[in-house]
Parts: sequence; C-alpha cells; structure tokens
Amino acid sequence: MTSLPDPHLSMVRPVAPRTPQGCEDRLRTGTPWLHLRLCLTCGNVGCCDSSPMRHACVHAATRGHPIVRSFERGEDWRWCFVHEAMV
Repeated sequence: MTSLPDPHLSMVRPVAPRTPQGCEDRLRTGTPWLHLRLCLTCGNVGCCDSSPMRHACVHAATRGHPIVRSFERGEDWRWCFVHEAMV
C-alpha cells in the first residue's frame, strides 16, 4: 500500500519565526508555555497542545494554516493538524 503525501504540504512556505523568543500570544500576556510550534505557512510561533491555551492548534484552526514544525532545539518533525499526522 502506498501512502500519498499530505495535500496540505502545498501550503508550506519558507518562513522566519515572527517571535523567535517564544509563543506570540503568551508573550503578549506574560504567561509561560511548554513547547513551541512554528507555523510553516506564516511563521507564527505558538505553544503546543500540552500548554493550557494550545495557541498553535488554535492558530491552525482559525487561520487555516495546518502544517507546523517543532520549534524546539534538537527536534526535527512536522505535523498536520487537519490529518492529525506527521508529515
């Protein structure tokens, strides 16, 4: 069985993190985060689903930007929120 590439990969762009120092929303409110995710469509940095506000997931749902990569040192993976799968 052959698996097809995720169709959302077409939305991946070369991006620079808009807030390389941390989660964009949490920096505004001054609250901590656990792990960071980088939106590969626009460069938004958001906190992971283990963080209380789940800003990366909320960004993906509200902006329609489904693919993120880990923004943690030493991690190299991408995730599609729509398909709930590694890509």
